[in-house]
Amino acid sequence: MISAPLLIELRTEELPPKSLLKLSTSFAQAVHQGLVAQHLAPTSASVQIFATPRRLAVLVEDVDGAQPERQVERKGPSLKAGRASDGTATPALQGFARSCGVAVDELELRTDDKGLEYYVHRSLQRGIPLGEVLPTLLEQAVRQLPVAKVMRWGSGNAEFVRPVHGLMVLHGDQLIPLSLLGLSSSRQTLGHRFLGAGLLTLDHASAYAELLEREGKVIASFAERRQRIQQALGTLAQPHHVLAGPELLDEVTALVEWPTVLEGRFDPAFLEIPQECLILSMQQHQKYFPLGDAQNQLQPRFLLVSNLETPTPMAIVRGNERVLHARLADARFFYQQDRKIPLSERRARLDQVVYHQRLGSLGARVERLSLLAEQIARALHLSGAQAQRAAQLLKADLVTDMVGEFPELQGFMGRDYARHDQEAEEVALAIEAHYRPRFAGDALPTTPLGTVMALADKLETLVGIYGIGQIPTGDRDPYGLRRATLGILRLLMDKAPALELPVLLAWTEATFPRGMLDAAALDSLPTFIQDRLRGLLRDQGFDQGLVEAVISPLPTRLDQLPAHLQALATFRTRPEAIGLSAAHKRIRNLLKKSGSTQSVPPAPLQEPAELDLQQKLQLLQPRIATFVLQADFSAALSALAELHAPVDRFFTDLMVMCEEPGLRAARLALLKNLESLMNQAGDLSCLSG
Repeated sequence: MISAPLLIELRTEELPPKSLLKLSTSFAQAVHQGLVAQHLAPTSASVQIFATPRRLAVLVEDVDGAQPERQVERKGPSLKAGRASDGTATPALQGFARSCGVAVDELELRTDDKGLEYYVHRSLQRGIPLGEVLPTLLEQAVRQLPVAKVMRWGSGNAEFVRPVHGLMVLHGDQLIPLSLLGLSSSRQTLGHRFLGAGLLTLDHASAYAELLEREGKVIASFAERRQRIQQALGTLAQPHHVLAGPELLDEVTALVEWPTVLEGRFDPAFLEIPQECLILSMQQHQKYFPLGDAQNQLQPRFLLVSNLETPTPMAIVRGNERVLHARLADARFFYQQDRKIPLSERRARLDQVVYHQRLGSLGARVERLSLLAEQIARALHLSGAQAQRAAQLLKADLVTDMVGEFPELQGFMGRDYARHDQEAEEVALAIEAHYRPRFAGDALPTTPLGTVMALADKLETLVGIYGIGQIPTGDRDPYGLRRATLGILRLLMDKAPALELPVLLAWTEATFPRGMLDAAALDSLPTFIQDRLRGLLRDQGFDQGLVEAVISPLPTRLDQLPAHLQALATFRTRPEAIGLSAAHKRIRNLLKKSGSTQSVPPAPLQEPAELDLQQKLQLLQPRIATFVLQADFSAALSALAELHAPVDRFFTDLMVMCEEPGLRAARLALLKNLESLMNQAGDLSCLSG
C-alpha cells in the first residue's frame, strides 16, 4: 500500500481577511479527520496548513493510496430466534443469510458477555481507493466550514464563501482526478498576481510551498508569513514599539502573499488629537501599525505592510502618507468641530435617538442610568450628585461627529470632551471607564465613580434587554448580554464589595416604567447570571464541585466567593466532609420525597439519637449564623463538622420515614432545619464529586 503526502488546494477570489485563519484551520482539520475516519491516515499524521488571500490548502503526510482490507462482522438473529424447535432455520435466519449472500451453514455462532448466542457473518472487505473516498470527504469538509454567508458564481450551483477558480489534488506525484465545486482537479496553481511567474505546474505534493515561494512569490503558510511580518515590524520599529494588538497582525497577514514592511511618517501637528483616535484611524481604515515610545505615547511614525516588492518602495510610502494625511485631517476637523458644543448641550439630542423600540430613546436610558447610578453611589458612600452628573454625560459623545465616524471611540472622546468642558476629572474618567471591561481580560475601572457608572450601564443593559425577551441563544448575542454579565460579576467581585446582586437587580428593574419588562423573562435572569458565574469561576481555576457548592442559589455577596471557595477546598480534605456531603444529599432527597407540606402535626422527639442531633443543632445555629455574617466560612465549616457524629448516629439508629405520621413529621422537620443550616455554608452535597 503506497503512502504519500496528500495536497489539496482551493484557489479562490480574495477571502475575508478576518476569517481566513479560522477557515484554513477548519478546512485542514476536517480533511485530516475525514482521512483518519476512513482509515487512510494516522491520527498522528503531520498536517501543514496553508492560507493566503486567494487560496486554502492543506498537506497531510502519510496518506495511504487505498483503505486497508478489513474484516467486517455483521450481527444476525440470536440462536433462539434463528432456529425452530426442530433445529431448522427460521425465516429470520434465512433472510439474514440471503442479505449476506451466503448459505445458512456458512454463518458462525458467537456468544456475547451475557452468554447469549447469536449468528454472525464475517467477510473481508476490500480497501476503497483514495480517489473514490475523497470526493465525498471534501464535499463534507467544505460544507462544515464556518461560513456565515455563501456565494454563487457563473451558471453553476456551486456555493462557497468566495468564487473558486482552481482545484489541485495531488497524492505524492499522482494527480487524483475528481470534481468539486464545479471544477476538475489539476496540477496547476497561480502565484502572486503581479510578482509570480504565471501558471505553476506542481510535480509532487511535498514541493508545494517551496515552488510557490521560489517561482510564485507567495509564502503559502499563514504562520510563516505572520512570523516574517512580526520580525520585520520589530526591527523597523526601533527605537519605538508597535502599539497594535495581534488582531491587526492576523488581519494584515491575511491580506498579503509576499509581505514587505515599510516605514511612513505623518505631521506631528496631528498629535493634538487624542491618540486613541489617531491609532484607530491608522488601524481600522489603513491597516497601519502605529508606533509608541516607552510610555506608550504615539509617535509620528507608522509601519505598513505592502504586498509588493519593488526597487522604488518610497513611491508606495509617499502614496500611503498622502492617504493617511487626508484621514487625519478629517479626524482633526471632526475633533475641532465637536469641541465647539459642550457635552451638556448635546444631552438633549439623545431624546431623538432610538435606543430600542420597546425601551425608548437614548435620553430615556440616560434618565434610568441617572437614577440607578445615584443609588449605587450612595450605597458606596460616594457623591450621588456627581454620579448623576456623570450619568447625564455618559452617552453624549454618541452624537458627536468623531464617534459617528469612529464608533469604537465612544467613551474615549467623551472623556476628552468632558475635560475640555472643564467637567470634574472624576466625571471625565468615569465617562471612559463606564464601558470597562470592554472584552474578556480588559482592565476594570480604576476610580470609584468609574466603577459605579460601569455597573449602572451594564445592569441597565442586562435587565432591560433581557427583560423584553431578547435572551441570547447559541452563538447569538447581538446585545452583548453575556459580556455585560461577566463585566458585572467581575466588578462586584473585585471593585464593589458589600453590594448585593439581588438588590442591584431590584434597583435596576425599578428604573423601568411599570409593565415595560416581561416578568416571566426576568424570572430566568438569575439562572442566566448563574451560568456566567459558573464559567467565570472555572476560568479562575476552581473545580466543578467547589463551584457548584457556592453558586446555587445565586450568591448575594460576590466579593466573598474567593474566600468561600478556598474554605470549602480546605474543608473537603477533612474526613468529616465525605460523611456530611453524603448526608446533605440524603437529606435533600428525603425532603423532596416527602413533599413540601406536612398535614400531620409533629410529635415530640424521644429517641436519644434525634434528641442529641436536635440539641447540637440548636447550639450550632447561632454560632454558624455569626460566622457566615462575618464571612468567616472556615470557622462556619469547622463548626458544621461537629455535626458529623450526631448526623451519622441519627441515620444509623433511626428510620426517618417511619409508619408513625407524627414522628415522621417531627424527624422531617428536624432534617429541614439541618439542611437550612448546612446551606449557609454551601451546598455540601456537591463536594462528594
